[in-house]
Amino acid sequence: MSSRQGSSPVPQSSGGDTSDKLFRKPRDLPASSRHYRTPHSLPDVCPKEPTGDGRALCDGPSVVADQHRWTVYNSKVNLPAALNDPRLAKRESDFFTKTWGVDFADTEVMPSFYLPNISREDFSSYLQDTAQREKIHERCKNICPNKDDQLVPTITNNHDKARAELDQVPKIFMRPEFQLNDPATFNAVLPWSHFSVAGGMNNRDVASSRLLQEKLSHYLDVVEVNIARQISLRSEAFFHAMSSQHELQDQMRETADAVAKLRACTAAIDRVMCRGPIRALRDALTRDNCIKLHNKLKLMAAVHQTQPTVQLLLSTSEFVGALELIATTKEVLQQELQGIHSFRHLGSQLCEMERLIDKMMEADFSTYAQSDLNRPFEEDIQVLEKDRLQSLVFGLLRQRKLDFLDIYSDEMIRAAKNIVRQCVLNSVSQNSDIDPNTIKLHEQMRSMTLQLWFDLLKDIFEHFILFLKRIKATLSIIRNVVLEVLDSSQRSRLADVASAVNHSDGRANEDDEEEESGGSALHSGETALAYLTHEGLFISDALNEVEQCNSTAAHAHLKAQTRLEACGSDSASATTESSSSREHNTNTTSSLPIWGAAAIEDVMPSDLELGRVANNIQELLYTASDVSHDRCVKVLMTRAKDGSLERLSSSEFVCLSQTVETFARDTEELCGRRSVSLRGALQSQANRFVQRFHEERKNKLSLLLDNERWKQAEVPAEFQDLVDSMADGRINLPERKSTGSEDRKPSDFLCVDGQKYAVVGTVLLLIRMFLEYCQCVNNIPSIATDILTRLADLLKHFNSRSCQLVLGAGALQLVGLKTITTRNLALVSRCLQLVIHYIPVIRAHFETRLQPKQYSILRHFDHMTKDYNDHISEISAKLVAIMDSMFEKVLSKYEVKAPMPSACLRNVCKQMAKMHEAINELLPEKQTQMLFLQINASFKLHVKRQLARLGVINDGGPQYGLVMVDVAFYSENVQALRSLERLDLNMPEIWEQKR
Repeated sequence: MSSRQGSSPVPQSSGGDTSDKLFRKPRDLPASSRHYRTPHSLPDVCPKEPTGDGRALCDGPSVVADQHRWTVYNSKVNLPAALNDPRLAKRESDFFTKTWGVDFADTEVMPSFYLPNISREDFSSYLQDTAQREKIHERCKNICPNKDDQLVPTITNNHDKARAELDQVPKIFMRPEFQLNDPATFNAVLPWSHFSVAGGMNNRDVASSRLLQEKLSHYLDVVEVNIARQISLRSEAFFHAMSSQHELQDQMRETADAVAKLRACTAAIDRVMCRGPIRALRDALTRDNCIKLHNKLKLMAAVHQTQPTVQLLLSTSEFVGALELIATTKEVLQQELQGIHSFRHLGSQLCEMERLIDKMMEADFSTYAQSDLNRPFEEDIQVLEKDRLQSLVFGLLRQRKLDFLDIYSDEMIRAAKNIVRQCVLNSVSQNSDIDPNTIKLHEQMRSMTLQLWFDLLKDIFEHFILFLKRIKATLSIIRNVVLEVLDSSQRSRLADVASAVNHSDGRANEDDEEEESGGSALHSGETALAYLTHEGLFISDALNEVEQCNSTAAHAHLKAQTRLEACGSDSASATTESSSSREHNTNTTSSLPIWGAAAIEDVMPSDLELGRVANNIQELLYTASDVSHDRCVKVLMTRAKDGSLERLSSSEFVCLSQTVETFARDTEELCGRRSVSLRGALQSQANRFVQRFHEERKNKLSLLLDNERWKQAEVPAEFQDLVDSMADGRINLPERKSTGSEDRKPSDFLCVDGQKYAVVGTVLLLIRMFLEYCQCVNNIPSIATDILTRLADLLKHFNSRSCQLVLGAGALQLVGLKTITTRNLALVSRCLQLVIHYIPVIRAHFETRLQPKQYSILRHFDHMTKDYNDHISEISAKLVAIMDSMFEKVLSKYEVKAPMPSACLRNVCKQMAKMHEAINELLPEKQTQMLFLQINASFKLHVKRQLARLGVINDGGPQYGLVMVDVAFYSENVQALRSLERLDLNMPEIWEQKR
């Protein structure tokens, strides 16, 4: 059927005869009654976004408002006729998909939410009610057969008869392609070739013509008879169809009347109750779309102001605000303004500006580092422009420029070099003796006096301490920013997890509430409608939000729009309020955890990278300490190149060591790093200093020993005070007193722990020397092992050299002594005993300065003690040997004869008295007694030998009596000596034991 305009009648409800229910489309209507509507295209099956027209959702035909006018929906199409169009050789397979889309045929139709699921159980009650009647109906069908079944034989016989008659008709008339306009068909039906046409028709031709005419008439009669027979056989069906058609027309007229009344009632309802609310809803939707369009235009205006705003922010060095604005604009371009032709190049321009900002931030950070590290130290401010530093660090972290610490490290190294140079130039400028224009920097330091160089070194140390404090404060600010970003990232992640859990719980609770209450769906629909009219979203967006219960996209859109509008308003007033803009950026940076966590979560470095940056900050502080120490090492080594540090006095080197140690300790407390370079350089200089220190004292000791005459020296009060200072076991070199000591007279002996020591002058100086060694260890603990070996070497040198000079009689040639007397020997022994007395004190002093693993070096003191004791024993043996040689010489001439006492014994007693006089005041009482016991044993041995040679025996004879008189004289003289009164001489041993 055709779909032309007049193919379907339109019902008329006004005027005319209402009994005739024939509806016609009005042909001519007055101009005032014509209603024209702008033609609309058919709505898309799956619209992506609504069009700008608010009435697009209401373009469907209304059976109420449109019942009196013809529309395209009044056209009728016979779908089977269209699908079985005989003009098409093949039915098009894409009849539905060519217009409605490829997915039309294969799209799965979602079940309706408003229709219940129908199952067979829903018809169980109906089937139970009709089961009895169905059984009765089946039974009646079996009892009363169909009338048509009885007529089948009659119809079959008639059909056979009619078929026999139809067989007489030629087959050419039954063919589908029968057409008389075809010459071949026409000649076959009317064979004109049998007729003569030249001379006109004869009787035969006329007869043939009549015969042909009758034959054709017979064929026509046969066909008509068969057609009449077929009609007669089906006449009952024809009459039944006609009667049914009349009944159907009557029912249609009744239905049309009912529909007309219903339409009139519906039109009244539509006019009174529906048009106003629908128009209000359409106006609300139009208003919402206008608001959304206005918001889009404002968003576009704000985006349009991005570039000038970014340039304005960059002019005030507010890189964070510029980067945030660029990121927000890019996000808006990708989500809200995607596909807008006027912004097609803005994305690439923003990326280029972002790269430019990266370079500007790196350059600005380098400039900041230079200005911060090279500013004068007179300023008390530790951190220069804290807000600017925070902004730069945050911007660099946001752009993942994690190597900005390398820039700071390079600037730090250059600043450390400049500190040394500036300190040297300031020191040189204050000294007129140095020409700053002709001498290089290292030569300027070498040409300084020692005190000036010390002042320069202290000044460098002070500057480096301030330098490290500034670096620590700056790095602390950077570290706080990094940790703040890290903490913000972690808290944002925890918040996301918590929101996801709450969202799932909320969905579960929402499902429970829907099961409990049936009115919540209505309430949610009202809420969705209110949200739609308030927020100005599209209907499709609102439906998606209601179905998914997730409004994240709307909030992100509003947040981005608000931020862009704020940036746009700032750009309008930034020319007159640059200072307020800077303050706003400061507040923004300081409040990072509040506003920046969610916005920068995707662009910020990961937690691992932030942790690595925090560790690098601490390593950078360690590097600053090492750099400071390295520059100070260069200053120290520059001065030490000409050996001037090795020539320092003990007090000067101790002052240097204490200054360096104080600086190293301060930097260690400040940076938490023990830098070893400066201590190592000082240690190397200390080793050289110790070597020179030791060589000077060893040479001095050698010179003193070579000039020593080994006579008892007077002890000045200064040395007595020096010894008294060590009475409590602590070794501390007292300061020399300028007054007071000269008024006190020197003493003959040195009193140590209640004992008197007769000493030579060299030993007094030796005591002061090893006290200087101990004091050096107190001031420079790092050289304890080195100074200990040097001190051991010094004491060994004193022992060996004194042995060579006295026992070896080397002093005879060096100082011109005539002989080595017993007094010289006793004096040396007593000096050695004094040194032995102080060896345990020295050992205990060094033991407190050594590490436990270094205690093995203390064995030097054990070796020294043994060497000194051996030397003392050798001196004692030497004294006994002197007397032994005298006994051998004198007693070899002894004879037992009167007068008594004999001259030999008188000589022996005289020599014994001289020996006692020589050593009594020098050696202690016990040592004197032990010595005379050994001398007495030697005397008895020689007397025994002489008596045996003379043949004098213990027989009570006259010779025995004379010998006993001499022995008694010897005993009386020896025991008469001081401290030898109780000496047991045991003289009976001079006699041979009788066998």
